[in-house]
Amino acid sequence: MNDRTINNDIVLPRFEDRRLYEGVRTRRVFAFLIDYFIVLLLCIPVAIIIAFLGILTLGLGWMLYGILLPLVALPYVYFTVGGRNKATTGMRMMGIRIERMDGNPVDGLFAVVHSVLFWASCTVLTPLILLATLFLDYKRGVHDMLLGAVIIRTNP
Repeated sequence: MNDRTINNDIVLPRFEDRRLYEGVRTRRVFAFLIDYFIVLLLCIPVAIIIAFLGILTLGLGWMLYGILLPLVALPYVYFTVGGRNKATTGMRMMGIRIERMDGNPVDGLFAVVHSVLFWASCTVLTPLILLATLFLDYKRGVHDMLLGAVIIRTNP
């Protein structure tokens, strides 16, 4: 086996084909926008449920509005990226999926940690951190590199 080591990650030969990364950056942006729209749509019924819960609990349930977006987004990521397709709905529409560089399967916990690291890095380091994809190998973001993940095309 002809493995290389990059940033302490074992790079499997199947990730060496550069066609896997053509247009991935643009596809990730559009997949993010699609997924954000889907999560916002899913927030509507959850917000209605929280409204009724707030009435039943004499207003205490309304505190859940403060965590409404993560309350919807994290299960969405857990079940889509952590599922058999290894991609959210937006990622599937854009023809990309997430893989682990070490060859292990992507599970729900890995997907949630990947998503939380993305949001944390954008919050702490500003969205300019996403410019790292212009310089890092395999067009990975900092959060991808920290977890040993890569986003590839499903049909290169």
